[in-house]
Amino acid sequence: MRSRIDRTRNVRGMSNDRLRVGFVGAGLIATFHSKMLRAAGADIERVGVYDVDRGRAEAFAAASGHHPVASEEQLLDHCDAVYVCTWTSEHRRIVEAAAGRGLAVFCEKPLATTLADAEAMAGTVAEFGVVNQIGLILRRSPAYLLARQLVDDTAAGRVVSVVFRDDQFIPIQGHYASTWRADRRRAGSGTLLEHSIHDIDMLRAVIGDIAAVSARTSNLHGHDGIEDTVVATIEFGTGALGTLTSVWHDNLARPSLRRVEIFCERRHIVIEGDWFGPVDWTDADGATGHLAGGGLLRETEPLARGGNNPDVAFVRSALAGTAAWPGLDIGVEAHRVVDAMYRSADLGGSSVPLGPALTSRRDRHAD
Repeated sequence: MRSRIDRTRNVRGMSNDRLRVGFVGAGLIATFHSKMLRAAGADIERVGVYDVDRGRAEAFAAASGHHPVASEEQLLDHCDAVYVCTWTSEHRRIVEAAAGRGLAVFCEKPLATTLADAEAMAGTVAEFGVVNQIGLILRRSPAYLLARQLVDDTAAGRVVSVVFRDDQFIPIQGHYASTWRADRRRAGSGTLLEHSIHDIDMLRAVIGDIAAVSARTSNLHGHDGIEDTVVATIEFGTGALGTLTSVWHDNLARPSLRRVEIFCERRHIVIEGDWFGPVDWTDADGATGHLAGGGLLRETEPLARGGNNPDVAFVRSALAGTAAWPGLDIGVEAHRVVDAMYRSADLGGSSVPLGPALTSRRDRHAD
């Protein structure tokens, strides 16, 4: 795995290990990543930012320390690593341009509007050998890392079932203000692809490989091709069964909320909150446990490869030229499940089987 910074030291005689980081796209998610880098004190050089909306790029620049540039090409020519934070339909083109220049790439989820494009992107970064990471940030969530540990504990027994509920106000409004998510050409589809690909990834990370799915969708908001409700049944390779309900509504008091219940033979686990829990569990002998906030973070920090901050982990991998995690290949596995769910919905909810995952061990254990 190589990154451009290794070559630019030789060409430009760089005297330090500061990574020159640029952003394509300057919306809410780009701001999140910029803040995560700043909060951790990442030693980077903030170079350009490009957005089709010049005013948004300028606002991002004023807050972040990057400077707005006139084109994507100008940005890519002056950085070592790039964050791709545009609407989904642009991801493949930009990732391919960055990989062709040898840049480390952090691409937001979902990778693309189609499975075929997602697979092509993973193939491109592998072909050029560049450091790459997908924005499936819940991989580093203390809440889900603890849940995986509780599931893997032999005292819990086998997983029997999981119930996953995810609701969020439709993000074309409120503080998300992502009006493009109502445009099928840019977003590809709705709540399942654009939001609950996180949930599919977490089900795979915490429970295991998915063998078959069935799903139904509905579209109450009426945006063409943008479903706002999905109910899916999931069969895991172990034989466990699960359900996923994903909803985009108009209740602005509920920005993004998840609740997960995992039923094992001898343990019941409840996850509330995406990051700091709480996580509660009850065992067959009556013993109970509870972790939240700082205690949860301290308990799970050793379980996150490269730490809980996904952006610092990306920078470290880019500087070292080592594989970042999770890579685009892991993102493709989540896309495969999402694609199967959409095919099931098109068939009226019929079960759709999935072949074996290509990244199973690294998916769950990050090593």
